[in-house]
Amino acid sequence: MTIQRFETGPRMSQMVIHNETIYLAGQVGDPTGDITEQTRTMLAKVDHLLAEAGSDKTKILQATIWVADMADFAAMNAVWDSWVPQGHTPGRACGEAKLATPDYKVEVIIIAAK
Repeated sequence: MTIQRFETGPRMSQMVIHNETIYLAGQVGDPTGDITEQTRTMLAKVDHLLAEAGSDKTKILQATIWVADMADFAAMNAVWDSWVPQGHTPGRACGEAKLATPDYKVEVIIIAAK
């Protein structure tokens, strides 16, 4: 059993791979942007980490998305829908939650296959 950790700090790793499964820490976007820009930059981080693991967004198994305000749900979904490959959409949940700071509007947690 092999466990690989990437970008490991004192509190967490940005990515952990166990066998052929990839677990990403919660990813957020640029806190200076609106919901659209934060969603774009957040998903770019997901793309980067999955590529580093030898995977991509077509192999996402599950996504959990938190938005700070459900009033932003449609705008976040517009970016998500243009990013996620049709025919490869993962299991997904989305809810409203207070995020780490009031500047963050959206966060995603991803589990993917290698």
